[in-house]
Amino acid sequence: MKTDGPKVSEFISTFLTLGGSFLGQPFVPLDWMNDALDDIYELDENGRRAKRTYLLGVPRKNAKSTLGAALAVYHLIVDRSDKSPQIISAAGDKKQARLVFDEAKRMIQSSPELDAVCQVFRDEIRCTINNGVYRVVSADAGLAHGLNPSTVIVDEYHVHKNADLFTALTTGSATRSQPLVLVITTAGFNSESPLGKLYEYGRRVEAGEIEDTSFGFQWHGPRDNEEFDHTDPEVWKKYNPSWEIMNESEFASACRLTPESEFIRYRLNGWTSAESAWFPAGAFEQRTDEERKLEPNDIVVLGFDGAWRGDCSALVATRLEDMHQEVIGVWEAPLDDPHWRTPVDDVKKVIRDAFDTYTVKEMAADPYRFEQTLMELVDEGLPVVEFTTNSLQRMIPATQAYYDAVMDGELTHDGNATLIRHVSHAVLKADNRGARIVKENRASRRFIDLAVAAVISYHRATVWRDEEVAPEARMLVL
Repeated sequence: MKTDGPKVSEFISTFLTLGGSFLGQPFVPLDWMNDALDDIYELDENGRRAKRTYLLGVPRKNAKSTLGAALAVYHLIVDRSDKSPQIISAAGDKKQARLVFDEAKRMIQSSPELDAVCQVFRDEIRCTINNGVYRVVSADAGLAHGLNPSTVIVDEYHVHKNADLFTALTTGSATRSQPLVLVITTAGFNSESPLGKLYEYGRRVEAGEIEDTSFGFQWHGPRDNEEFDHTDPEVWKKYNPSWEIMNESEFASACRLTPESEFIRYRLNGWTSAESAWFPAGAFEQRTDEERKLEPNDIVVLGFDGAWRGDCSALVATRLEDMHQEVIGVWEAPLDDPHWRTPVDDVKKVIRDAFDTYTVKEMAADPYRFEQTLMELVDEGLPVVEFTTNSLQRMIPATQAYYDAVMDGELTHDGNATLIRHVSHAVLKADNRGARIVKENRASRRFIDLAVAAVISYHRATVWRDEEVAPEARMLVL
């Protein structure tokens, strides 16, 4: 991989020093920082930066704000991708914004070579050799329209209440040669927040669901729904990439005195939620079997969960012979388009193709807001049956049966990244009637529709396998 990462690292270690307890010591990037720099500054075949947006998640106390300040100085003075750079550091509030700016100012004033080519003012730093300027803005100071940044470094994005500042800064760099937006942050708790949506996008890119070579993602912390003991020093070491320079006794004190959710977020960089994950971490992924493939004429049962706007529709098949599941189709609303409508004609085509390809015993479907389409399929003679997902009498036993099958190794799946993501998003809602899967909240964009379709498909497949099909379950949607 071609990258400018080593050049950036060399600049930092040669000209910049640390502050705080390490005041005056050379800033020698740690191994994890060099790995991140190599990825951030990857070059394409034309020698230009490949990444335009980068999300770097790191727990607190790992010098991420120091790294952000160092990169601001690099882009102001050394980077030649833009002849007259404008560097913006963006923080959630004025206090945090000043911390980043003051650290960059200290770095420059501590280096005779850098100080000689810079003019340091109260609210900005100018570079005399390229007419570059470095400023800092905060989300609580209003929008930053009119700026034309070549580099934006966003610090602690989790405190931003909306994406207004982020949008204003990123749209302002459209005319720049090789713009870079770098978000360096710790985790949040609200998946609908600006950071939550960016994090979700990063996970999809990481999993290969979305192909976006201009977006980079690196996250130091537990994966979604991963189980761990937050009091275990080995866990602290695992998720803090700068552990070698940290004070374990200070960590132990923080663990005792800090509420668990805050400790997980700030010190381990884990997203926290009050809901319960459906499966233990990794349990569903372990049922992946890419060697098994559905073949034409296989006997299957389809499960369908549909939506018509701003949500997701999903189609899953389960083979009766061995309870192997594959994703047949998924139509998911983009994260940034709540008015997106399901391509109904495409959905119907995929369903018809599935009936043509396999021997389909039935397609069990939730008819909510999809009645007309399902009726058209019924009129064509396709065996469509109703499976209402808001019926607790159906979903509670179906959810439990699916859970047991996964934990007991009685089903496999194709490892589809979107299916795995939807399963990881599902949370378990339990009361005196039993437990069933739901979204973390009704407005959440963390979809679970493929998980629901998989539950429906598996449940109905077991009924057909055992030849115990109840007459009312065989009724066509009317």
